[in-house]
Amino acid sequence: MTTYWFAIFIIAVALLFDFFNGFHDAANSIATVVSTRVLTPMVAVFWAAFFNFVAVFTFRTAVASTMGKGMVRLDEVNLYVLLAGLIGAIFWDAFTWYFGLPVSSSHALIGGYAGAAVAKAGWGVIVLSGWTKTILFIFLSPLIGLVLGGGLMVAVYWIFQGWAPVRLDRYFRKFQLLSAAAVSLGHGMNDAQKTMGIITATLVSAGVLHTFHIPRYVMFMANTAIALGTLFGGWRIVKTMGMRITKLKPFGGFCAETAAATSILGTAIAGIPVSTTHTIAGGIMGVGTVQRFRAVHWGVARTILWAWILTIPVSGFVSALCFWGIHHFIPAA
Repeated sequence: MTTYWFAIFIIAVALLFDFFNGFHDAANSIATVVSTRVLTPMVAVFWAAFFNFVAVFTFRTAVASTMGKGMVRLDEVNLYVLLAGLIGAIFWDAFTWYFGLPVSSSHALIGGYAGAAVAKAGWGVIVLSGWTKTILFIFLSPLIGLVLGGGLMVAVYWIFQGWAPVRLDRYFRKFQLLSAAAVSLGHGMNDAQKTMGIITATLVSAGVLHTFHIPRYVMFMANTAIALGTLFGGWRIVKTMGMRITKLKPFGGFCAETAAATSILGTAIAGIPVSTTHTIAGGIMGVGTVQRFRAVHWGVARTILWAWILTIPVSGFVSALCFWGIHHFIPAA
């Protein structure tokens, strides 16, 4: 297989991962509007997919640059590393989707990319400065979502005290359309850019690009793939996010989504590759905690937490094994 065709194959696998990212993470933006019955599942996925795609018109690529060259040394990356990293990430996404666990596709990709690079060149390939922000926000993003979601719930209770529940629901059903759109826009800005980074790294490794910059056509391909994935939804995870963590009403869904969108959009602008899954889950937990501490199903939350902790190391290990296999069994490009 020539380098050219091998690179095309890897780009196709990257777009498959992006599709699966949208499929797996559809719950991030539609679980609350579905569980509160603001939108039907079919309308909700079209709503989310539309805003996933239009995120491309923000033309921000800070996260893509961090992902493509800020996590591992690009001079040590070859096509084998990129393919192995994608396979490890897809494996973990598929495994956790089967069990209905809302883990981070972003962190699966980060772990897979790093694991394959370490298998090729050792631990010195890691760019520590890029990992500092990423690791920090593994813990900060759900906490930020939890605090903002809880804070917004307290504000809503205080501002709208005395309102009849029916009237409150009527207003917040409309507001929730906007908050769900904001989460989907943030998801398209943050998550699609990670695949843009991998595709651009592939183009650099194959010699198609001589410097690392995100071409416009790569941006459109990545956002189209993630939007199509969202259209197909991930109903197992929608159930976990929208119903099993805590029961939500429209004003609670609005608070959780607004908290998540604020965090996701802020970190996307700053170029920090965070998990939309972690952030929205934190927002939902914050809302549930304000309603009543025991309203949150902490056993479910604990299972999700363990899946989060395992995401990067398991994806990295699988990708390292894949790199050794690919390196030995596929002829050099």
